[in-house]
Amino acid sequence: MISITEKEFAQLSNYIKENYGINLREEKKMLVIGRLHNVLAEHNIEDFSQYYQYVVSDKSGKAVSTLLNKITTNHTYFMREKTHFDYLKEKVLPYLINSVRDKDLRIWSAGCSSGEEAYTIAMILSEFFKQEKLWWDKKILATDISEKVLSIAKNGIYHKEQIAPLPEMWKKIYLKKYDEENFVFSENIKNEIIYRKFNLMEDVFPFKKKFHVIFCRNVMIYFDNRTKNELIRKFYNSMEYGGYLFIGHSESLSGDTAGFKYIMPSVYRKE
Repeated sequence: MISITEKEFAQLSNYIKENYGINLREEKKMLVIGRLHNVLAEHNIEDFSQYYQYVVSDKSGKAVSTLLNKITTNHTYFMREKTHFDYLKEKVLPYLINSVRDKDLRIWSAGCSSGEEAYTIAMILSEFFKQEKLWWDKKILATDISEKVLSIAKNGIYHKEQIAPLPEMWKKIYLKKYDEENFVFSENIKNEIIYRKFNLMEDVFPFKKKFHVIFCRNVMIYFDNRTKNELIRKFYNSMEYGGYLFIGHSESLSGDTAGFKYIMPSVYRKE
């Protein structure tokens, strides 16, 4: 297996941090070697210095896409941190249904991974709005930097063990059998979600309209404090007043993160 020198690791990790915000600490060295070993072998690359040049010089974007797919964990599951979904259904949506203008509800699943979060939000919206959903524009934007997980999300096919945490009624209404082991989401639910590749490290978010709800859970654990605070500032500027931000239970906002009010653990509101 090809080893990586201190200089090579610093070069590669600095590139990833500066461009994608992910902070690869020293203890991640072996993870980087293990996950990228086959990539180097496949392209007959002799060391990580040569691999770095390969990544930065590839204009097609395929090399960096592969790099991101390899080093990101993208571990998630249905109904993860269920209290968030309960709060969305019981508190946030009842507020928004009476305050959103023009029935134009905007929700963003940032760092959506393989789609479990976005599909859960879509099912909650369908259940909440019922017949009223015909009169609302409520598509969910779901973004990630990994094309691999976005492909899984777009397909909407999950193993029966993966969908086990979902309510039985949801399974009957929103999913159908794909084969002996897997289920697929109905087109009605798929069509409620717009999947896009997006880098949260963009200097300026390009959205024309602001969001009422942003989910960005278990993403900022990979960022240092400066990167995290900068991202929170961009979320704040991309959100309507009174909007809600959901982050992971293991994450928190620092007291000097201006504008967001603490509501409950991992739930904040723009004021």
